[in-house]
Amino acid sequence: MTYNSIHPDFRLNGISFSRAGLKEVGYSLIKEGEPFERDIGDFLLDWLNMENKVSVGTSGSTGEPKALLLEKRGMVNSARATGIFFGLRPKDRALLCLSAQYIAGKMMLVRAMVLGLHLDYVEPGSKPLQGIRDRYTFAAMVPLQLENSLEKIDQVKTLIVGGAAFPVHLKERLGEKTTAIYETYGMTETITHIAVRKINNTGRSGSVVRVEPNVPFTTLPDILLSKDLRGCLVIDAPEIVDAPVVTNDLVDLISETRFEWLGRYDNVINSGGIKLHPEQIEAKFASTMESRFMVAGLPDDRLGQKLVLIIEGEMDLEALGPKLAMLPTVKKVELPKEMYALPKFVETQSGKIHRGKTLAAVRRGLVS
Repeated sequence: MTYNSIHPDFRLNGISFSRAGLKEVGYSLIKEGEPFERDIGDFLLDWLNMENKVSVGTSGSTGEPKALLLEKRGMVNSARATGIFFGLRPKDRALLCLSAQYIAGKMMLVRAMVLGLHLDYVEPGSKPLQGIRDRYTFAAMVPLQLENSLEKIDQVKTLIVGGAAFPVHLKERLGEKTTAIYETYGMTETITHIAVRKINNTGRSGSVVRVEPNVPFTTLPDILLSKDLRGCLVIDAPEIVDAPVVTNDLVDLISETRFEWLGRYDNVINSGGIKLHPEQIEAKFASTMESRFMVAGLPDDRLGQKLVLIIEGEMDLEALGPKLAMLPTVKKVELPKEMYALPKFVETQSGKIHRGKTLAAVRRGLVS
């Protein structure tokens, strides 16, 4: 199996296609399809051409958006690794409800073509299962899509969730779901996920059992991990990328294949010599927040950096402080020194919070 061939069991919206027929589908979607279908068509033509690389745009969540050239060979091997890990078989039904403009949506198409899945696609939206009665073996969503699909999520046997931070309040609502739900770790550079962790836990009979907190991420096959001198994760995935990928993600490395994620190196706040991880603090605050928020560090003469809380929209900041102080897991050093409200956060092209630009907007307001 190479990227120039299509698995004989592959189906797209119930129809079997040869390689030539699938190219015609691509042309048709570009010419006559809805905007989201044009993205699918664009990728199909890119995949089926004679080039050995595909240009893929990053979301810009950890920096400026950019285009990367990814090896089709690595994309095929990534699809195979996912298939092995989750036990996917030819003719299993899969659902594409993510934009094919980005790597997560593109890889759902690749997995289907490589593994012989029967793939249905729907328009990417916040309620992807609305109006759907079919059942699926495998699907991928962002947290918002999952949250808006809880009443119907049992129609999906195995679900991977990524693309944004997984809200604590959402995890707490998944305990009674029979769907096996996995949080993913990965990036465009690693061709989507290289590791996953179970969010809920179902027994073989489908019975739900208690989920252990702080479950570490486990890598897919043939992927090994290490740390650099900063304590950041280094990913060695020779079947997927040619050279090790050095990340800016601080981790607690349990073994060569398991780790706990602590936060982004470039987000760490050094406040009076104490290193604070915004992502961990945000997880503790999540249960008290009614809108999007983030914590960050601003310069401080005494501490070097002071922890601040930034909220999108309107909120009673005076009442919020005591609520945060009463949270049982929050340490005194994790309480914000100051709180600010912005009418609207700055977002990346994919709708994620752009931390750097949002913090810059707060700083501009302080000096204006």
